[in-house]
Amino acid sequence: MRNRSEEMYSMPLFRPPSEARSLIIQITEGCSHNKCRFCYMYKHKQFRLKSWQEITEHIAALKSYYHEPERIFLADGNVLCLKTEELIKLLEYIKREFPYAQRISSYSGPLDLIRKTDEELKLIREAGLELLYMGVESGSDRVLTIMQKGVSQKQMIEAGQKAMKAGFKFSCMIISGLGGTEHMKEHALDSAKVISAINPNYFSLLRLVVEEDSDLAEDIRQGKFHLLTPLQILDENIMMLENMELDNCIFRANHVSNYVNQAGVLNKDKDALIERLKKFRNSSNFIPMGNDRL
Repeated sequence: MRNRSEEMYSMPLFRPPSEARSLIIQITEGCSHNKCRFCYMYKHKQFRLKSWQEITEHIAALKSYYHEPERIFLADGNVLCLKTEELIKLLEYIKREFPYAQRISSYSGPLDLIRKTDEELKLIREAGLELLYMGVESGSDRVLTIMQKGVSQKQMIEAGQKAMKAGFKFSCMIISGLGGTEHMKEHALDSAKVISAINPNYFSLLRLVVEEDSDLAEDIRQGKFHLLTPLQILDENIMMLENMELDNCIFRANHVSNYVNQAGVLNKDKDALIERLKKFRNSSNFIPMGNDRL
C-alpha cells in the first residue's frame, strides 16, 4: 500500500536537515544538471518542470493535511530555473494559500543564480523566497571538474555573492573529503577561499559518504579515487577552518556523517572550534563512528 508521501510526491524526496519540520511543496522533479559524480539523489529521476495545474492540485492536496505550516521548502533540486515571472506568480500563490507561513526556502543551483539578473533575484526575494541553500561542495577548480559539478570556483563565488547582494539568507555547504587523498590540501584551502569570498549567513560542513549508486563508487572500485581516513578528515577540517575569514556566519558540522559534531559562529568561535578538532585529532581515545559508504 502506498503511503501519503508516495501519493503526494514524486519520490525520492530530499530537503536540508534544517527543513525537517517544513512543508515540502514539489515544484520541479529531479535536478537539471544531475551529473555530479558524488551525488546519487536524482540519478534515477528525469528532470522536469511541473505544470501550473499539477502544482495547484499538489498544493490543494497538501493543504487538506497541513493547514498552517510555519515553514515551506520548495523541492526538488533547482526551483530557481523557473522563469522569474513564473516563480513570482508561484510565490504569491503559495503565500495566499498558506498565509501563516513565516519562511519559504529552496535549493539553489549556482548556474540558476548566475543566469538571473540582480534585479530578477531582488524581485524573487521580495516576492517571498527568503532562504537559499547552495551546495558548493568544493572550492577547488580541479575537484569541481573531477566531480563534474558543472561550474568553476569563480562561478561559485559569483553565484553566492549575487544571492547575498539580493538580500537572501544564504546557506553554503562543503563536503569534507571530496578531493580524496590526492587533492586534500587544495580542496581544504580553496574551499576556505570560496566560502570566505561569499561570506554566507550559514555554512555547513559534512563528510563524504559514498552511495553505491553514485559514479564515485565506481571510481573507488577502480582505484581512481582514494577516500580520506578519519584522521585525514579532521586534518582537512582544521586546515579549512584555519583559512576561513567570515563575519558572523552560523557554522554547523553536526550532520550524522561528521566524525566530530561542531557548532558555533565564525569567525568568533573559530579558535575554539579548531582546538576542539585538534583535541580529538590527538586523542588516543578517538574512535570515529559511521561508515564511508551507506
